[in-house]
Amino acid sequence: METNLELKEDIHIKKNKQSKIKEILELLASNKAALVGLIIIVLLTLIAVLGKYIMPYNPYEGELSQSLQPPSSLHLFGTDEQGRDILSRIIDGTKISLRVGVTSVAIALSVGTVFGAIAGYYGGKIDMIIMRIMDIILAFPSLLLAIAFMSALGKGIDKAVIAISIVTIPEYARIVRGCVLSVKENEYVQSAKAIGNGDIAIIFKHILPNVMSPIIVRATLGISTAILETSALGFLGLGVQPPLAEWGSMLGSGRGYFYNAPHIILFPGFAITLTVLAFNLFGDGLRDALDPKQRK
Repeated sequence: METNLELKEDIHIKKNKQSKIKEILELLASNKAALVGLIIIVLLTLIAVLGKYIMPYNPYEGELSQSLQPPSSLHLFGTDEQGRDILSRIIDGTKISLRVGVTSVAIALSVGTVFGAIAGYYGGKIDMIIMRIMDIILAFPSLLLAIAFMSALGKGIDKAVIAISIVTIPEYARIVRGCVLSVKENEYVQSAKAIGNGDIAIIFKHILPNVMSPIIVRATLGISTAILETSALGFLGLGVQPPLAEWGSMLGSGRGYFYNAPHIILFPGFAITLTVLAFNLFGDGLRDALDPKQRK
C-alpha cells in the first residue's frame, strides 16, 4: 500500500515538473525579444564551433599591400592595418569571447553558490565572515578590480578568465544567500532534517534545486557582462593578447585608424554589441518565464 502511494506521489511530482517546464517554454516562445536573443545566441554558438570551416581567409595572415581596404566583394568587412580579413578575425574571435564569458561565469557561479549557500544556511559568524569578504570585493568597481588582478596575474586568456571570475563571485554569493535564507525554514527542509539528512545533502538536494530560477537568470545575464569586461581588458591591452583575434583587442589596435578606416573598429564593436544584446534579451525573457507574476 505504501509502495503504491509513493509511486503515485512520484508520478504526480514528475507530471508537475513536466507541466512547469512546458509552461516555461510556452512563456519563452511568446516573448519575441527572448526568441530573437536565443536565435542570435544559437547562431553565435554555431559560428564559434564551425568557424574554421566558414572563414573566408586565415585570420592571422595578411598582406601589407592590402591593409586598410574598405569593405568590398573580396573582403566583406574590409581589412585591418596588417591586411588581415576583418570578417575572418571576427568569426575567430567569437569562440574566444564566448569561451571567456561562459567559463568565467561557470567558475564564479560554482564558487559563489557554495559560499552563498554556506553563509545563508549556517548564519552567525560564518555568514558574517563570508559576506564581509564579499562586501569588500563589491566595494571596488568590477572592471577596476579586474585590471588590478590582471596586473598581478599577468596577461592572457586564462588570466582574464580568473580575474573576471573573482570579481563576479560576490554577485552570485549574495543571490544564493538570500534565496537560502528565504527557504531554509520551510517544511520540506525541516522534514529533511527530521529524517536525518546531513547539512550537505539538505543544501544541495533540497534547498538549491528549489531556488535555481534567479541564479540561472543572473548567470545568463552575467555572460554578457563577462564578455563586456573581456573586451574592455582586451581594449586596454591587458586581456587576450595578439595575435589572437579577440574583439576588444581588435578595437584597441584599430582605434588609431578611426578617421581614415572606421570599419576597423565598427565591425568588432557591432559584434560586441550584438552579443551582449542577445544575452540580455534572452536573460530578460528567461526571468519573465521563470517568474510568471512579474510577467503579468
